[in-house]
Amino acid sequence: MPPKFREPIRLTLKPRTIAAVAAVVAVALFLGTSFFVVDTTERAVLTTFGQYTRTAEPGLHWKIPFGIQRNYNVRTEVVQVEEFGYRTDRAGLQTVYSSQEYPEEATMLTGDLNIVDVEWIIQYRITDPKAWLFNFSSSERIRTIRDISQSAMNMLVGDRTILNVLGPQRTAIETACLEIMNETLSGYNMGVKIIAVKLQNIVPPKGVQQAFEDVNKAIQDMNRLINEGKEAYNQQIPKARGQADQLIQIARGYATERVNKARGDVARFSSVYVEYRKAPEVTRERLYFEMIEQVFEGETSVELIDKELGNFIPFKSLGGGGQ
Repeated sequence: MPPKFREPIRLTLKPRTIAAVAAVVAVALFLGTSFFVVDTTERAVLTTFGQYTRTAEPGLHWKIPFGIQRNYNVRTEVVQVEEFGYRTDRAGLQTVYSSQEYPEEATMLTGDLNIVDVEWIIQYRITDPKAWLFNFSSSERIRTIRDISQSAMNMLVGDRTILNVLGPQRTAIETACLEIMNETLSGYNMGVKIIAVKLQNIVPPKGVQQAFEDVNKAIQDMNRLINEGKEAYNQQIPKARGQADQLIQIARGYATERVNKARGDVARFSSVYVEYRKAPEVTRERLYFEMIEQVFEGETSVELIDKELGNFIPFKSLGGGGQ
């Protein structure tokens, strides 16, 4: 017997049901395309039919629905990082770096025709979201920033000797690269500001690393000896200057004392001379007695004799000191 086929069940929707479903979908589309949220770390660029309309601040905002207006959120408050010469696979307490090498970024020629591998990072922040979105395409933005950074770093390293690049000129290179990049990006009107340029590893090629390490150790020893010499200089020179100042002060004090004493002697002599002119004999005897008092001042046993030694023995006997 031939199989029996059942007739398919046909669902019939009422016009009222279709209208209700269409209304719900329309409301959902309206609400879904009418509001957008801007995070605190972002600014939103709003366009109407592809043309720039305004920039929205953080918060909940309304826009014309159904794609008439679109919003593009840009992270303007987040510091972004680009690495050169190396890559970080995983950041954290124990950062994991990629084992892959990037010689096309790191290998540079110095001013004294030596080869050096330079690794560095740049930190930047988007300052103008409108310029960031409209002046460059999404594929050109990061590439342009990286090209400018590599060009500036190659120029700065090429202007210096390898020893300066490895040692004392690191800070100067970072500062100059920051200024060059900001000046170039400002001319491009890219809406980006470079916040920092930080050099990481700067090493010579692997074949001559040991020789350069020896040179660095010698430079460090030289700087250490120079610092020790400056320390000894700073200790001895102030001490010698202090001693010299002390001797000068002593000499000045002695000179002042001698001058004052001489002036006192002159004044005393002048006053004595005035008195001497008034009474020569009396003044002469007074000066004699004063001189005798000064000569025998502090003596405990004094023996007086005449010029002919006539009374020397009697005085000695009376004193009880002779035999």
